[in-house]
Amino acid sequence: MALASARHILVSSEESCLTLKSEIEAGSDFTEVAKKHSSCPSGATGGDLGEFSPGMMVPEFDAVVFSAPIGEVQGPVKTQFGYHLLEVTARKD
Repeated sequence: MALASARHILVSSEESCLTLKSEIEAGSDFTEVAKKHSSCPSGATGGDLGEFSPGMMVPEFDAVVFSAPIGEVQGPVKTQFGYHLLEVTARKD
């Protein structure tokens, strides 16, 4: 069974998501940005979601997490919770 580890930042607007993505791409630390801006409880741990398999997260997450390159910030990804920046930290097929 496939497994992935990822971290994310959850915000309420696409605009905010794009701004944070630019900050990270310019050199800001993903963990620090998550701690400061993410509205998800995982923000306290730098957005770390731990390890999960397909179907454990919302479909929009699975689509990105099980296909995107590892270590590359993806997003904005819209879900019913808001807008996410996602980074796959590890994946096993």
